[in-house]
Amino acid sequence: MGFFDKLKKITANIFGGFTEADESFFEELEETLILADMGVETSSEAVEQLRTRCRKEKLRSQEEVREALRDILADMITVDDSGLNIHTTPSVVLIIGVNGVGKTTSIGKLGHQLKAQGKRVLFCAGDTFRAAAADQLQIWAERADCELVRQKEGADPGAVLFDALQAAKARGVDVVLCDTAGRLHNKANLMNELGKLSKIIDRECPGASRETLLVLDATTGQNGLIQARTFKETAGLTGIILTKLDGTAKGGIVVPIARELGVPVKYAGVGEGIDDLRPFNARDYVEAII
Repeated sequence: MGFFDKLKKITANIFGGFTEADESFFEELEETLILADMGVETSSEAVEQLRTRCRKEKLRSQEEVREALRDILADMITVDDSGLNIHTTPSVVLIIGVNGVGKTTSIGKLGHQLKAQGKRVLFCAGDTFRAAAADQLQIWAERADCELVRQKEGADPGAVLFDALQAAKARGVDVVLCDTAGRLHNKANLMNELGKLSKIIDRECPGASRETLLVLDATTGQNGLIQARTFKETAGLTGIILTKLDGTAKGGIVVPIARELGVPVKYAGVGEGIDDLRPFNARDYVEAII
């Protein structure tokens, strides 16, 4: 299980008392998956697939049924390539999400990881609205030994990004990680702000590899799916960073996000340490929760 050791095993009680794959087992399993933040629709689909597979393949033992459930959930989570698209110099990664989900810390941890891979990384303090956001990012830049471009509080985020891209091109930076505001009040404002940033990237770095990663707090449960749905509509997500899996999160929210939105979870965080953000692996994750 490795990185996901800290996750709760959400089906431990059901399989601990497993006798046979009968209707009462399937009903209890569906209820457990719903309580683990997988949502009604996703839980119902997973259990129906398991019921069908048990019947067709005549699965009897606990391990056979458990393995079938692992396969079903892993298939639901696996979406396209979960690797980071950073093949050009520079590449640009926009980090988006509401305040409090861990955007700034995720940038710091991701920058540390990329730096360890030998890449030159620059942080862009594009969240100019939240008090002390740039100061917090500067602390992480120093911890991760990454460069930083910032302006004064209240500055135009597009101007900060412009400066960051100019610096990146001049210095031979491999990856620009751009923080963005998390308190824009409606979809129109969000669309306008992110659209402006996107146009600046297109103009200043045409053809650059790009990612738009949404940071989600796993402890928010089904509200995380609502956030992901909203941001996908407005920002065109390429991936998810799921944070705070070491707290009260049950972890199941990963499944409906991948299943419904078709957006891969690219990174997961299970701690406060600078090394506690790792590439997401669907099979390892399912092993941990099952």
